[in-house]
Amino acid sequence: MLDLLTRPTADTYRSLIAQTSAHVAGRFETTTQPFSGASRAELQKLVDDARLDGEGVGSEQAVREIDELFLEHAVWFHHPAYAAHLNCPVALPAVAAETVLAAVNTSVDTYDQSAVGTLMERRLIAWAADRVGFADGSGVFTSGGTQSNLHALLLAREAALAATALPRPRALARLAVFATASSHFSVGKSALLLGLSDDAVIEVQGDGEGRMDAAALALALREAAASGRLPMAVVATAGTTDRGVIDPVDAIADACDEHGVWLHVDAAYGCGLLVSPRRRHLLTGVERARSVTVDFHKSFFQPVSSSALLVRRPRDLAAGAWHADYLNPLENDEPNQVDVSLQTTRRFDALKLWVTLRALGPDRIGEMFDTVIDLAASVGDEIAADPELELVGRTQLSTVLFRVRPAGADAAAQDALVAGVRRVLFESGRALVAKTVIDGRPCLKLTLLNPQTSLGDIRRILEMVKDAATTLAGIAPEFDEALAGAEVSA
Repeated sequence: MLDLLTRPTADTYRSLIAQTSAHVAGRFETTTQPFSGASRAELQKLVDDARLDGEGVGSEQAVREIDELFLEHAVWFHHPAYAAHLNCPVALPAVAAETVLAAVNTSVDTYDQSAVGTLMERRLIAWAADRVGFADGSGVFTSGGTQSNLHALLLAREAALAATALPRPRALARLAVFATASSHFSVGKSALLLGLSDDAVIEVQGDGEGRMDAAALALALREAAASGRLPMAVVATAGTTDRGVIDPVDAIADACDEHGVWLHVDAAYGCGLLVSPRRRHLLTGVERARSVTVDFHKSFFQPVSSSALLVRRPRDLAAGAWHADYLNPLENDEPNQVDVSLQTTRRFDALKLWVTLRALGPDRIGEMFDTVIDLAASVGDEIAADPELELVGRTQLSTVLFRVRPAGADAAAQDALVAGVRRVLFESGRALVAKTVIDGRPCLKLTLLNPQTSLGDIRRILEMVKDAATTLAGIAPEFDEALAGAEVSA
């Protein structure tokens, strides 16, 4: 029986892929809301009822089950009523490239497994580094921003250890990373994985709007050095997850240069500005960083996963290299990407971005990102003018933070409504919004990454939010109890 993709099964492959793509296309044509609204218990039963042991049902039946089990109940990021997290609809050329990736199954860890794939990835890395302003930069594709940030901090750790005469264990205990409360959670997680002390991440004061205060950073660096700490890295964020704001990278770079500290810019969200025809200036100073995280699967509209770590000095990547005789021996002169990656086996995810750039051009991608930023600004204006809603700050990118305030609801009740409203919308499947906490108070969040979403689409979401809040607030006298239950379950 031939169940593998080989020459004799080429016709079967064509048929199966056609069948699968027909199911997916059908769902894109007929899906009317971002989620089915099925309960967790219903979904769990569907999953549990599928037999994973015993005789197989055949490829065609298994593909039909994809449609019935997964596609029926998937969360659809392309739908205009999806506005929860940093998930984007994906560029069509990249989807076509995904089909090629799965079939060929290239691994770009070594040249003899990928050949031209390695060269294409390196060309893309050079292109992205040049967009940052790294004239001779380098880097590598990664699984996402978390891995990129971990990799950057690993390189920063090794650079800091190499610069001190202290024994490694003593130096490790003194290393410090500087970030704000708005920095990505992966900064703290990376510190743990890198064996740093529990107090290694020093929180730098913000400016009140979610951005790092450069003067506060300079003071924190001086105080840390005076107390015997070893400043290892500063993490600036170009697009915070909640507020969508950008740290003053140029001023932060001044402080880093003064103290000789590695500057890493986490531009996982804001990297789309690199190709923006109108907003590239928001990343001024990024070229002064030692390393930069970019997530193409956010603001470049690529399928997950497509991220990269970029470095200004290619030699910095050598600190993470590891060699094996069977894979990448020291005497080998082939351009092996495993020498600069934390991963060994690694998908050729660069192909997706390559095809997208060739098909659309970078300016078109930048225009799409500008479109969602424009939309967020308009939505912010709408919320600010609505007496039933409260805008929580302004964004530089495409997130919108707000609260709902139905008549008669005080601040505590408004806070309690956040989780309940989010839950009501999610359980109906009609719209998906996120919730977070800003300055100690919960609020709702819209994350807008769909260039085809209109202001009218968001107005409909806001009406759903207000209707849900009014309904919840009207559950008297059980109001407090109902909202408390919503908070717990959400």
